[in-house]
Amino acid sequence: MAKYGEGDKRWIVEDRPDGANVHNWHWAETDCLEWSRNLLNGLLSDLTILDGEGNLFVKTKKIEKVEGEAYVNVRKGKIIPGYELNVTVSWEGEAKDGDGGSLLKVDGLVEIPYISDENADDNPEIRVSVKDEGPLGKRLKDAMWVKGKPVIEEKVKAYVEAMARGGPCKDELEAKNVSSKSKNDNISSSSSTSYVSQTAKNDVVAEKKEVKKQVKKKEGFKNISLSEKFSCRAKDLYEIMMDENRWKGFTQSNARISKEVNGEISIFDGSVTGKNLELQEGKLIVQKWRFGSWPDGIESTVRLVFDEPEPGVTVVMLTHTDVPEEDRYGNATVVENTERGWRDLIFQRIRAVFGFGI
Repeated sequence: MAKYGEGDKRWIVEDRPDGANVHNWHWAETDCLEWSRNLLNGLLSDLTILDGEGNLFVKTKKIEKVEGEAYVNVRKGKIIPGYELNVTVSWEGEAKDGDGGSLLKVDGLVEIPYISDENADDNPEIRVSVKDEGPLGKRLKDAMWVKGKPVIEEKVKAYVEAMARGGPCKDELEAKNVSSKSKNDNISSSSSTSYVSQTAKNDVVAEKKEVKKQVKKKEGFKNISLSEKFSCRAKDLYEIMMDENRWKGFTQSNARISKEVNGEISIFDGSVTGKNLELQEGKLIVQKWRFGSWPDGIESTVRLVFDEPEPGVTVVMLTHTDVPEEDRYGNATVVENTERGWRDLIFQRIRAVFGFGI
């Protein structure tokens, strides 16, 4: 994605004496970062997540950070948004006893490390942390994760939709379109109008076909992206992920894992089956995964990239693509359960069992 202000000057309109960009023919680029900060602050601040359920009270506080870039390009009236944002929101929680007395108050952060136009159709990665990791603190953190995650996803979706409509340029674009249509109706000849109309129709038909094609490809499936940090060497974590005996240890379930490309895998007592597609020791694991509860014929792809930015610290970047939104029984919690499984049943268990926590 090109950075704001670095577009090819041949395609960015120069200022005319009258300040006009006729028919929005040239690129008109607008910086939307400050507008994005204000909108996200309004969307994500002071949200009530829990208001007494289970004697827990959880709410977001305010936007702590919005970093990155956001802009809208317009050419020939077509809106092309671009954004890559890293957002942090503070939150607070309180646990009370049956009489309403306060047992614990905590503060924490919600991190959304990558809101991007490239992943506009997917839910973003969301991380929740809390300053007090005791039993009550963890309970409040889990409540924020379970109940707050879908609320935050909806708010991020509202931002994505606002950018798709033109962000801060929306009202200006609508006014220009109305004005341009009125002028064209008054000065265009019938032949010219016919040509422009036909060209516009062709553009719309082509665009609708492309959109339909993209929607059809993605309908009913979601992707999961996670990034986790461990206190260990990359080769050690890779070996754990590829060793069936260690899988049995940290999952407390049966596992069979081949260490060869095209070799078969079976984990969680056979609930998940698949095969290895690509293996690079200490660096990369790519596998096909299929859950037994999924509709027949559906397989997903798991990609684990191991990075060791400094000795003894490993970052694992997970991408799990083509996860169905529903299982064979019509339950629409597949994506949520799969993401929670990666966090709680795999990554957190590895930290706890092998002492790789940070």
